[in-house]
Amino acid sequence: MTNIKNICVYASASNDLDEIYYKSAQALGQIIAENNFGMVYGGSRRGLMYACAESVKKNGGRVLGVMPEKLADLFGNPEDCDEFYITPGMRERKAKLDELSDAVIAIAGGFGTLEEISEMITQKQLGYSNKPTIILNTSGFYDNLIAFFDNIIQKRFAAKDSKNLYYVANTPAEAIEYIKNYKPELVKAKYQQ
Repeated sequence: MTNIKNICVYASASNDLDEIYYKSAQALGQIIAENNFGMVYGGSRRGLMYACAESVKKNGGRVLGVMPEKLADLFGNPEDCDEFYITPGMRERKAKLDELSDAVIAIAGGFGTLEEISEMITQKQLGYSNKPTIILNTSGFYDNLIAFFDNIIQKRFAAKDSKNLYYVANTPAEAIEYIKNYKPELVKAKYQQ
């Protein structure tokens, strides 16, 4: 078992999505709490990120929120967080999310989620991070992105072993099981030479 305490969850802040995504986010939150992990997230009281955080809290887990000051008054959720951080901007927010977490999971999301998970894959590729990095592919949401990543590798814009930088899980339980059994030395040996 790895020494992981907090899992960062990247997710949509939209309240207008198919129910399957909210149910998956809630299931992930429950499993995070049941396995005694804390959740680090974008600090919002909207969308999938809130559905997951609320589920962590309902199941007795800890929640750490991070929000840029421009959005904090509009969407911030300090009342449901055990710790709540306000940052000057989005770049500082991402840095704080990274600092507070030991693993990352991207659930369904938009451009912000794509930016966040892409940055973590790049950080790992360059040896700045060795955290478990998971794409939770609920209902095939990320099929096209995964195919695009495969295309990047096939056309040699990234090394063949780059698929080891991230893990695609189809269920919340599979994502948490991967984190619980993560062996960082396997990636470190290949990418931090």
